[in-house]
Amino acid sequence: MRRLSLTKRKWLLILHLLFSAIMLGVAFVFLILSITAATTDDNGVLKACYTSMHVLAKTSVRASTIGTVVTGVLLSVLTQWGLFKFYWIIVKEGLTLLSIILGPIAMYFLTLNAVTLTTNDGLGALLNPAFTVNKWQLWIGIILQILSLCSIFVISVFKPWGTRKTEMKFR
Repeated sequence: MRRLSLTKRKWLLILHLLFSAIMLGVAFVFLILSITAATTDDNGVLKACYTSMHVLAKTSVRASTIGTVVTGVLLSVLTQWGLFKFYWIIVKEGLTLLSIILGPIAMYFLTLNAVTLTTNDGLGALLNPAFTVNKWQLWIGIILQILSLCSIFVISVFKPWGTRKTEMKFR
C-alpha cells in the first residue's frame, strides 16, 4: 500500500490528536458532572447534569470516537506502523475497543437511564436502588474511560514493548 507524504501524515496525526483530545476532555466533563450530581440537593441541577451527559454521549462522544478510530486506522495502515507490527499498537487497539464499549455504548445507556429516573422521580431517584446501581456503574465507566484514554496517550508517547517477532499474515 502507498505511504502518506510527510505533510499529509502530519495533518492526519493532527486530526487524530484533536479527536483523541476531545474524547479525553469529554470524559473529564463526565467526571465533573458526576461529582456535581453526587453533591447536589437541587433537583434541577441533578437532572441537568445527567441530561448534559446524555447529550454529550449522543454527540461529541460518538463523533470523537469515530474520528479517533478512523484516523488511527488510517495512520496505522498508511504509515510504517501497521496494525499488528508492534505490541504497543495492539495494546492501544485493545484499549480503544474498551473505550468504544465504555464511551458511545455504555455511557449512552447509563446516562439515558439516569435521565429517565431523575425525570420520573426527581430527587426521589436518589433513594431508588436502581438509580444507585446506575450511578455507580456510570462512575466506574467514567473512571475506566479516563484511565484507558490516559494509558493510550502514555503508550503513544513511550511506545513500549517493541516489534513483534512474527507478523500476523492475512491471506
